[in-house]
Amino acid sequence: MALIRTIDASAWYETVRQADDVTLIHEPWIKPFYRCNMWHVRGRDFDLLFDTGLGAVPLRRSVPLLAGRPVICVASHAHFDHVGAMHEFAIRCIHCAEAGVLSRPDRRSTLADPYACDAMFDAAPSGWDAATYAVTAAPATRTLTDGDVIDLGDRAFTVLHVPGHSPGGIALWEARTGILLSGDVIYDGPLIDDGFGSDASAYATSVRRLAALPATIVHGGHFPSFGGTRLGQLADEYLAGRRQPGCPAPPGS
Repeated sequence: MALIRTIDASAWYETVRQADDVTLIHEPWIKPFYRCNMWHVRGRDFDLLFDTGLGAVPLRRSVPLLAGRPVICVASHAHFDHVGAMHEFAIRCIHCAEAGVLSRPDRRSTLADPYACDAMFDAAPSGWDAATYAVTAAPATRTLTDGDVIDLGDRAFTVLHVPGHSPGGIALWEARTGILLSGDVIYDGPLIDDGFGSDASAYATSVRRLAALPATIVHGGHFPSFGGTRLGQLADEYLAGRRQPGCPAPPGS
């Protein structure tokens, strides 16, 4: 497949400021379904980075927001579109159920096979080669379980184990602000409960758990953010079978 064009590394990432010292980092040249939302949260002692995208372009040296301060890097789960740049960070956290994937990633367990392909892009980074792309091993420096706390000094996020999309999927919850970083468990788009490692029954339980939170804003793993009312609507639609969940065919297949 011929790509539309290539993009220089200096233009690959975009940052978009949100409220409460939260910033979206994303790769706008990837088609929306495959485009990971990376969430940066400023803290007093540490900054938080929730997910790291594809990793085809170095992240930390490309985004000034990530320079000069200690960063706690947390993976929502170990799929390729969320952990591609984990190896660039000294502090790496993931749920214990997926720590093995992060230490020894392969194309199947990270879903790079079959989804990391040229058709993901509206434009590709210079030097992209789907045939050789692979997630770089990034052994966790901390493994997480339900109820653990990510402490930034002046703010804290509680780890919620919400399996279903993947065995070790997590969300992060800041009770003081009502901010929910929901990963790939719930976002305003097709919810995937039938991919490799998925469990539809566990997924339903996880959706109910997140919907019960008094969230003021939900920053998902894909697609735009939304409020608490929309969280309830999305949960109800999924549980009623009206969101047509299912993993789409690889692009271009």
